[in-house]
Amino acid sequence: MTRSLTYRDAGVDAEAGDRLVDAISEAAKRTHRPGVMAGVGGFASLFQLMAAGKFTDPVLVSGTDGVGTKLKVAFMANKHDTVGQDLVAMCVNDVLTTGALPLFFLDYFACGKLEVGQAQSVITGIARACEEAQIALVGGETAEMPGLYDEGEYDLAGFAVGVVERSQLIDGSKVRAGDALVGMLSTGIHSNGLSLARKIIFERMGRSVHDPLLPDGTTAANALLTPTALYTRAVTTLCKELEVRALSHITGSGLPGNLPRVLPKGLAPILDPATWPTPPLFKVLADGGNVSPDEMYRTFNMGLGMVAVVRQEDAQRAVDVLGTLGQKASVVGRLQDVGSAPPFTRILGVGDLPY
Repeated sequence: MTRSLTYRDAGVDAEAGDRLVDAISEAAKRTHRPGVMAGVGGFASLFQLMAAGKFTDPVLVSGTDGVGTKLKVAFMANKHDTVGQDLVAMCVNDVLTTGALPLFFLDYFACGKLEVGQAQSVITGIARACEEAQIALVGGETAEMPGLYDEGEYDLAGFAVGVVERSQLIDGSKVRAGDALVGMLSTGIHSNGLSLARKIIFERMGRSVHDPLLPDGTTAANALLTPTALYTRAVTTLCKELEVRALSHITGSGLPGNLPRVLPKGLAPILDPATWPTPPLFKVLADGGNVSPDEMYRTFNMGLGMVAVVRQEDAQRAVDVLGTLGQKASVVGRLQDVGSAPPFTRILGVGDLPY
């Protein structure tokens, strides 16, 4: 007689999923903030907006993103405790550019076969980052799909929601020529440009993830898996202390691709790379891949993870405010009136890079 098949025979272990939910529930609870009504475990999460603060004309702000091919490095190194922060940061930092207060976060974890320890490491990292970003982890989805992913591999997506008073919304409408650009330093490569970085390091340079890569002996794995910076405290405090006219999260396409997105037509950012330190990883990549300066700036953040546009007279104060929070920053440039010219970013020593 033919044995009766089960879902486990098809490669899906529902009990493992239940164990994972139990394992992460306490970590998720530590992220909760006023407004959370129901979180991990139910069919849907509930959030009471007015419990999060007193709003007269609230605007909800949402963002979604993933970690990209940085996950390939995590698989190669079998290191999964940092990519959760990348996921949270890529979503939350986008929401912050509007001046919004982060409220709640949901994640999506998909794999071929659920390895509870691996998944717990990832999602615990997500919860830890949510605590730092001051956003509640209220739920998510764990999907086990045999045959869709290679063994030991998974994918991540995240969803963040914030709120801002309409009168305090940062939309670039107040930006003027002569305004200053204040750059907040990145922690490294963040989560963009990893396809090129992997090609340079593992193919062109012939290194392994455990080989020293940086001058100080940092391995390729540790250099590439340094998590994306979370800018919640920096941005929310800066917005309370002075007028922030625009904010740009420097992600894929780098400075020339992201700065013009938050600026009115006719204004171009003029940046001086001598005003901020470039992490050594980027020199290694440029030299190892023989990558041109303009391609480096179009692909990587080059040391700046978030750029704020403020009045020229507020520039040094902005740097000082960020410094008190431990966020390294500097005045990295200014905005210039260029009339009807197409959007571009001028990087001194490199040239004009069109959007």
